[in-house]
Amino acid sequence: MLHLEHSWTPNVDRLAADGVMLTQHIAAASVCTPSRAAFLTGRYPLRSGMVSSNGYRVLQWTGVSGGLPPNETTFAKILKDKGYATGLIGKWHLGLNCESSDDYCHHPLSHGFDHFYGMPFSMMGDCEPGEVSEKRAGLEHKLNVCSHVMALAAFTLTAGKLTRLVAGSWTLVICSAIVALLCLTTSYFMGALIVHADCFLMRNHAITEQPMSLQRTTALMLKEVSSFVKRNKQGPFLLFVSFLHVHTPLITTENFRGRSPHGLYGDNTEEMDWMVGQILDTLDTEGLTNSTLVYFTSDHGGSLEAQFGNHQYGGWNGIYKGGKGMGGWEGGIRVPGILRWPGVLPAGRLIHEPTSLMDVFPTVVQLGGGQVPHDRVIDGRDLLPLLLGTAQHSEHEFLMHYCESFLHAARWHQRNRGAVWKVHYVTPVFHPDGAGACYGRGVCPCSGDKVAHHDPPLLFDLSRDPSEAHALTPDTESSFHEVMERITKAVEDHRRTLSPVPLQLDMPDNLWKPWLQPCCGRFPLCWCDREADPQEPTAREN
Repeated sequence: MLHLEHSWTPNVDRLAADGVMLTQHIAAASVCTPSRAAFLTGRYPLRSGMVSSNGYRVLQWTGVSGGLPPNETTFAKILKDKGYATGLIGKWHLGLNCESSDDYCHHPLSHGFDHFYGMPFSMMGDCEPGEVSEKRAGLEHKLNVCSHVMALAAFTLTAGKLTRLVAGSWTLVICSAIVALLCLTTSYFMGALIVHADCFLMRNHAITEQPMSLQRTTALMLKEVSSFVKRNKQGPFLLFVSFLHVHTPLITTENFRGRSPHGLYGDNTEEMDWMVGQILDTLDTEGLTNSTLVYFTSDHGGSLEAQFGNHQYGGWNGIYKGGKGMGGWEGGIRVPGILRWPGVLPAGRLIHEPTSLMDVFPTVVQLGGGQVPHDRVIDGRDLLPLLLGTAQHSEHEFLMHYCESFLHAARWHQRNRGAVWKVHYVTPVFHPDGAGACYGRGVCPCSGDKVAHHDPPLLFDLSRDPSEAHALTPDTESSFHEVMERITKAVEDHRRTLSPVPLQLDMPDNLWKPWLQPCCGRFPLCWCDREADPQEPTAREN
């Protein structure tokens, strides 16, 4: 037993000590948009089309037409129909509009939530002054190339006209110069454009702050949580609090900066833990602790490529190999899983069985008195028997691990041997050689010449080698061929359950469209601060 003099996350630790901890809890994707879609629907994101096939791993803008399809059923929608008050506070990142800037086809209120307050998009580097996201850097590079090429074209055409080597009018020269100027101007203002386009807060259908004031967002979120709980404490409610923390650019208030010996990421983690404590205290104050099931998790592992100088900026994944964006390696998909329900779930219980974020869907639906849909494949399994100890094993014999639309790995829980086997069909090529991540780029790719295809697949026994450090061979594992055959059969069976659907993260659905851009002023002058003046009426408040 290891005794620690100081806990950096006392509130999360308290939650774990009072509840059940899932030590092999797995996200259905290693990046946020597809992982969140799977969490809310209980289905692999490939089934709902919440993946891409061309490198666009998540929704790229708020003003895109892609998002969680309206025909998908979330656990919030089912519980709302059963009389629950349903709320989402924090990050959404599952789309907003389809055809106009106010149709809200992908909005949380269209997916079963009564109340929404938070970011319809996601925290990114551009939201903080001085930071630059990979998206912005890429766009600025393309625009600068555009301006240089068009300026060169204008100069060449001008020289040709003056020396009478080029015939015709000056129209082409003028157009080239105008395009060069537009590209240069857009590149210069790109940071401001992204901040206004993506870094804003909404309450239900109304924009309340565009762009958002980051230093007060934490307080506003906690105020909203407290208000929701107090407003709905007399009846059943479902509240999804989706933190903006432990995600670059690590927005941390002054009170927590410099507190942790683990740098800014540690500061940010400690503030998130404090927020967890504030929420638990609210439940205590309102007398709801013993009647509330609390679930704590993350949608993917830490981002190893996110570094700031010599400091790890995107977290670390302990003994687990890989990180965010890596579809198969444990570091990208193994996440915390804590459930607390005093008097119902045994305190301090550890469960080492494979479980998934998708399991929350059937668990919550059945606890709320709803019915799991029978008109579609649900990949999640009810956790309650495992949590209560009435079942000894997880219902997941196999779990598939996708990177975009590509199957990278699969695991088999061989219950009679207590083994968890994992095969890797595709793995990212780390850079530089010998590194444990794809340094020099934002995230590892899922396909192309920067991934390695393995034939035969790599095989690991996670029950003996959780770090995936030693690939097994027929010479070192007598069950090698048996395991391969069994998993191959399971993959074939799984693929037969898939149906083709439009991929929401592919182009053109993941391309910014100005007519879909939410704006609280006249586009492109999108600016407002209704948080500073709470008496100011908000439009279309539902």
